[in-house]
Amino acid sequence: MAVRLLRGPFSVADYHRLGKIGMLGEDDRVELIDGEVRVMSPIGPLHAALVDRLTRILVLLCGTSAIVRVQSAIQLNDYTEPQPDLAVLQPRDDFYATAHPLAADVLLVIEVADTSIDYDRDEKLPRYAMSGIPEVWLIDMHQHAVEQYTQPRNGQYRNKLTLERGDTLTAQRVSGLQWSVDSLFA
Repeated sequence: MAVRLLRGPFSVADYHRLGKIGMLGEDDRVELIDGEVRVMSPIGPLHAALVDRLTRILVLLCGTSAIVRVQSAIQLNDYTEPQPDLAVLQPRDDFYATAHPLAADVLLVIEVADTSIDYDRDEKLPRYAMSGIPEVWLIDMHQHAVEQYTQPRNGQYRNKLTLERGDTLTAQRVSGLQWSVDSLFA
């Protein structure tokens, strides 16, 4: 569960100013959700290893057709800038050097959940849907399952598919992105 760190509401611009004046540091595990600066769960070794495994797979499978972002911000609106574990973005020559990607730039968000499953599902997922993120994968490390959410509408995803060991995961919006769920939990 994420805890509110600073009382807001803060806009994304305010949030970035907090960093520039030193109230938030580069290494602080925080994100901006609905104007609140929230502390994110620490990353344990199993979580980090799964993110690394996913990063390798995504980079190899996406090649130059997309940009893979690891634990970096995406801006959903003026008051929400989460840091998903992974985001697959539309390719851009400048690699988003001038600003964080917006929701319209995102093809796929992946959240890896060790201790954060409820927060990811109940807090972040509806905001991704409201912003029109076309696809989200919520990876439950303890159940060895992937919840694949597609077709956002009115703050919800209309389709949810739960994949387990033995199943094959196929991205809906990223061509050629397919692999076995077993490979995630090797």
